[in-house]
Amino acid sequence: MTAPRNDIPGFTPAQDTFDGQSIAYEIGGSGPPLLLLHGFPQTRAMWAEVAPLLAQDFTVVCPDLRGYGDSSKPRGMENYSFREMARDPFNLMRHLGFNSFHLAGHDRGARTAHRMALDAPDAVRSLTVMDIIPTHLLLNDLTYQVAKAYYHWFFLSQPEPFPETMIAADPDAYYQSCLLGFGKATLADFKTAQLAAYRAAWADPECRRAMCDDYRAAIEVDFALDAADLNRRVTCPALVLYGADGAMARAYDVPATWADRLSDMTAQAIPGGHFFVDQSPRQTAEALRGFLSP
Repeated sequence: MTAPRNDIPGFTPAQDTFDGQSIAYEIGGSGPPLLLLHGFPQTRAMWAEVAPLLAQDFTVVCPDLRGYGDSSKPRGMENYSFREMARDPFNLMRHLGFNSFHLAGHDRGARTAHRMALDAPDAVRSLTVMDIIPTHLLLNDLTYQVAKAYYHWFFLSQPEPFPETMIAADPDAYYQSCLLGFGKATLADFKTAQLAAYRAAWADPECRRAMCDDYRAAIEVDFALDAADLNRRVTCPALVLYGADGAMARAYDVPATWADRLSDMTAQAIPGGHFFVDQSPRQTAEALRGFLSP
């Protein structure tokens, strides 16, 4: 496999293998370790405007999730549960010498982060989830408004190769519709270099298949895992960030959806929609820094 691109200014790209999975990542800065996990349909490049700001105070690690970007794309839907996807960044942080670390994620990365905080509580110093409500709540209490806004959950989770075949007709058109469809975004909100990284990733049929498997696993595997953990709370300090104009903010009181799952929670709305990290990177970095360095 070729060396990963340098998608984050001032960071060092690398690629390592853990339990048979090759994980691409970038690392920069100094100070307490902070792991940032991107979401769908993006790559680690989504942190390009945020990570350098945080690197002034933290050692920031930004991997591509399994199935995304330059990381491995194993076959089998069961390999894409949030528990399985969390193993790779967890192993990466141990490899880098960080036995405990701050953890933040957006979208699918936030769901992966929530699962990691439940499965490895001694490793996670703090948890930040960005613009999600709990997976089990979204699926179990689904409303027609949410089903319409987040239809992609149910399209992408259809059996292979139906969604893959449909998307292959024009991957840019489909995934860009996702970037624009979850609340108050335009293509101008996404930097040219970041869009180029996303387009390069989803041009790969295996990446498109893996992203579908991510959504298949959420329904087929994660729903049951989360149902078994409904009475468990994340006990470390937790921050809930959400887009003030996003689909989740319109449909839910986002902080309230986390109240019975996070023992020590604070919450803050950020200007923008679902992709507020891209729309308001400085405000996002400031919110994280304020939470992590009170």
